[in-house]
Amino acid sequence: MLTVTATDCPFGSIWKLYRRHLGLRSNLEGAMSTLLVIDDDRAVPFLIERAIQGTGVTVLPARSVHEGLEMLERRPDVVLLDIMLPEGSGLQAVQKIQARDPKLPIIFITAGGTSDTTIEAMKLGAYDYLLKPLDLPKLKDLVERALEIRRLMQVRVELPSSEAPSPDGDHIIGRSPAMCEVFKAIGRVAPQNVTTLIVGESGTGKELVARAIYHHSARSSERFLALNCAALPETLLESELFGHEKGSFTSANYRRIGKFEQCARGTLFLDEVGDMSPLLQSKILRVLQEKRFERVGGNETIETDVRVIAATNRDLKDMVAKGTFREDLYYRLNGFTIKLPPLRERGEDILFLLEHLLSKFARELNKPDVHGISPEAMEVLTRYAWPGNVRELEAVVRQALLNTTGNVILPDFLPETVRMVGRGTAAAMSANSNDTPPSDLQPFVDECLQNGSTDMYTASVEMMERYLLTRVLRHTRGNQSQAARMLGITRGSLRNKMRALRIQLGSTVKVDDLEEAAAEVE
Repeated sequence: MLTVTATDCPFGSIWKLYRRHLGLRSNLEGAMSTLLVIDDDRAVPFLIERAIQGTGVTVLPARSVHEGLEMLERRPDVVLLDIMLPEGSGLQAVQKIQARDPKLPIIFITAGGTSDTTIEAMKLGAYDYLLKPLDLPKLKDLVERALEIRRLMQVRVELPSSEAPSPDGDHIIGRSPAMCEVFKAIGRVAPQNVTTLIVGESGTGKELVARAIYHHSARSSERFLALNCAALPETLLESELFGHEKGSFTSANYRRIGKFEQCARGTLFLDEVGDMSPLLQSKILRVLQEKRFERVGGNETIETDVRVIAATNRDLKDMVAKGTFREDLYYRLNGFTIKLPPLRERGEDILFLLEHLLSKFARELNKPDVHGISPEAMEVLTRYAWPGNVRELEAVVRQALLNTTGNVILPDFLPETVRMVGRGTAAAMSANSNDTPPSDLQPFVDECLQNGSTDMYTASVEMMERYLLTRVLRHTRGNQSQAARMLGITRGSLRNKMRALRIQLGSTVKVDDLEEAAAEVE
């Protein structure tokens, strides 16, 4: 008998709408960033400008190495660099660029992706490269990721201090005893060259803690790269981590340099490390033990010096007991552990977070007149369980500001998913939490219409997703791989949806009069 349970918030978490590409937040939309294009072909900057039109990114064209180096005075965020240039090659240019700004992501543009020159450029520290003729959608995607990497390296994560916080940095906010222990742990481990494991529920701020460790470490002048291990299929994830040789698999048309090679002397953040396959677990273990690896399909042994910071929202100890995670890798990753508390256990921290987020998003959304939250809205916000933790709180504050018409946030400006806590619909869903969620939208829509809802679409979609996932998981008797195939999504995506919608699995499988109890999955 399989029990699929949908718990807590009846229509899931709003933060799932802010999904990450490859585990990274989108940085193109609305960004005020600069892209330096160094290419002697006049048409290339024009094509690139059209490809990223409307994203807020300014294109700076340069037709030679000398002109491109002069443009560095304008502090670009990303560089697109042609390998063959007047007055010298792109290899000479990248060395001069890195001498001025070692953290500046450089994307090479080349007509020969298999050339030794291109590989040498990647070894020198280029972020990636594109082949001519340019694939504009791929270009836009690559620039987006490079801009996000630039932000992760450049924007410092500020810890609480007696000084006024910098308006340009990211901040870890909190005064609760649990968060004070987190700050102490960051201070202890940051200067040390040890592998660090960050554990906590989704949305608690594991990436911020990883960046804080990086910015306060001896490697802060080197690179910081991040990768979500649950966002890619096994083959692509292996290639992203270790690179591949030409012809090593069907779509491997050229040699690729992986993150461990790109990030030499720097820091690599591996998020959702508990979702790695057994094969990748063994390869990661070797890198941590021996500091060497081979590219996919290659025989050359490559040495690397990378500090690894890993994060997971899963119980790795429980996975080790079940045989789904290597015990030796767990102890290698667990050189030092930082446990992040969920928002519901942080007491009055929510008040400090609300104050900080209201000020931050009011500036970003050009809502300077909004300066407070009404007592009624504050009561709703403090009563809510926050299954999506700080990330969900950010999304709610941002949405409330967009809805606000006055200078104070009222309950009516909060998303329906938050306002419905404590109402009859929530109680009814809680009473039926062990059953399949209702598939009939009519009662729900009728109630939303009666209450004057302003968030019916999001809530209805989440209700549908909850019903669909629950039915399919019951049909597959909890087999997530089979359910993901039937739904047409990856297993990682299914797990993310289950977490966002608070769907749990508790199964009892009868085999020859014996019962095996499967542990609860978040």
